[in-house]
Parts: sequence; structure tokens; C-alpha cells
Amino acid sequence: MTDLIDSLPADRDLTDDEWRFLIEGEYDRQRLFDRADRVRRQYYGTDVYIRGLIEISSFCRNDCLYCGIRRSNAKAERYRLSKEEIYACCAQGYELGFRTFVLQGGEDAYHTTEWVEEIVCGIKEKYPDCAVTLSLGERPREDYEIWYKAGADRYLLRHETASCSHYEKLHPPEQTFAHRMECLRNLKEIGYQTGAGFMVGSPFQGTGDLIADMRFLREFQPHMVGIGPFIPHHDTPFSNGSPGTLEQTLTMVALTRLTLPHALIPSTTALGTIHPEGRELGLKAGANVVMSNLSPVAVRGQYSLYDNKICIGEEAAECIECMKRRVMAAGYQVAVGRGDHVRMRQ
Repeated sequence: MTDLIDSLPADRDLTDDEWRFLIEGEYDRQRLFDRADRVRRQYYGTDVYIRGLIEISSFCRNDCLYCGIRRSNAKAERYRLSKEEIYACCAQGYELGFRTFVLQGGEDAYHTTEWVEEIVCGIKEKYPDCAVTLSLGERPREDYEIWYKAGADRYLLRHETASCSHYEKLHPPEQTFAHRMECLRNLKEIGYQTGAGFMVGSPFQGTGDLIADMRFLREFQPHMVGIGPFIPHHDTPFSNGSPGTLEQTLTMVALTRLTLPHALIPSTTALGTIHPEGRELGLKAGANVVMSNLSPVAVRGQYSLYDNKICIGEEAAECIECMKRRVMAAGYQVAVGRGDHVRMRQ
């Protein structure tokens, strides 16, 4: 079955046995990673797109069992960035060369439809050559439409798992798999460059769940896919869980590249947290995006989704220079520009 690697990406859906072999079988994984890298070079060359991440709030109404900023974590330190602080992060990021700003936060009721709309309008008015990505969770379709009309270009909403039964083991009853999927469909229908994604090695996850993820990605065709290892947080019900492994995660990154050749795939901070060269290895396995943190250093430690998160003490300028060196050392180049999906470039 090792010949299967050379035939990817396949026009047909793979069988369960083929997926199972690629995900958990015994073979030379470097062949898979090299194949994924060749495919990403076919569409994106050696370009790596750097995004400026602004973590705007650690308040969250949700109670995801794996997340350090879950509603029930009374020990979590909470903060919100003001509009002025967000604009200041963008100003600094623009000076440093960022042309995409990612506004990410918990599902914070303080962030009304109008509040976010004003922020998006303000950023787009001042930096018309930049893309704005939102990652603010599940909202009514009307909110997504208003923000899209205000100028938001992309929206990240990780599905976390494409198995309904698995989803229910990771979330409380009021957070439903059906609603998460409805939000993703709404985002894509509205016109966003839409991002999905999942954890690797999360509690109760089996190979069948990962096969479901790959089939969902193949059917839904998101523009972006965020894949990172599960890393436990000490103040959650899964505090004693085992983290996802480097090999597991790189395998799923590579398979995602081969399933979605045109996708924008980040080499995540979580990968860098479980291995000193995790982000570089992610790029070599098919990823082509990296995030650099523009949030104020004073609050970065409070946006604690999982334990031991890296880069919480670096100033933005220091962070971007480090990232550029890492990208170049891995054999790629930092691309200047918005870094849109290859099929949605203006």
C-alpha cells in the first residue's frame, strides 16, 4: 500500500483501509512528508505567509472540556483588549510587515456585533492592503454577514472533530456538533475564506475519528485548515490527558495537504510547543502559514488555552525576526503580502 503515497492527491475518496494505513500504518513517514511538500511547492512554491495574531479576549461563554479559558475555570486570568489597544497592535504589525491581522478570542459577550463591525471597519480603512481574519467562535449568520460586509476577509472556526459522538465527549451538551457545522456552512456561503481544523490526539480520539476529519475536509473544501496536537491544560477535566504526538500531527498535516492541495495550512504554535523544531517540521510536511503574536506581552500568558505555550514573553519585533529565521532555516521564504488562498486572489 506504500504506492498509495505516490498517487496522492487522489481523485477518488480513499477506502477506510487506505486511510487507516496512511494514518496509523507502519511505513516511512518521510516519504509522506516529502510528497506533501512537493504538492505545496507546486501551488505555493517556497512562500510561507506570516499572520499577525492579536488575542483580543480571554473571556469565554463556552465550557469546552479541553480549553484553559473555559467558562468553568475560575482560576483563569481574564482580560480584554480595548479598541485602542487592538489598533495599536495593528499599527505595530503593519510597520513590521504584516499584511494579515488575525483577531482571535473566546466567545465573549462583550464583543457585540457592532463592536466587532467597528473594529473591522477601522482596520480596513487604515490598512486597505491588509486582510482581516476573525476567529471569534459561533455566532448568528447575521453577525457573520455584517462583519463580511464591513470588510472581514477570512474566518477561522475549527470543527475540532468531524465525528458527532467524539464532539459530544469534548463539549458540554449545550454546544452541539450540528450548530458548529451550520456555522461553518454559513461562513462559506457568505463568501469568507473559511478555515476549519482539528486537534490530533485529543481524548477519546480514535483512527476512525481522524478518517472522519479527512472525509469532512474533502467534502467541505475549506480554504484554511488549522491542525495542532492536543495539549492538556492543568485546570481542565482533561488535565491528565496525554498530548498528541509530533508524528501523529505531522502525518495529519501532510494528509491534509494531499487532500486539499490548494489549502492554507498553518504550522501551529502548538507544534512548536511539543517540539523545539515543530513549526519547521510542520512546514516540511506541507504547511505554508505561520502565526506571529502581536498581542501585548503583558496579557499573552493569560490567553492560556493549553500548558507551556511558547513565545509568550517575546516582543512582536523579536517574535517576527525569530520566525523569519526559522522559516529560512527550514528552506522556505517569508512572503510579503496578504497571502490569500491561491483560488481567491484578487
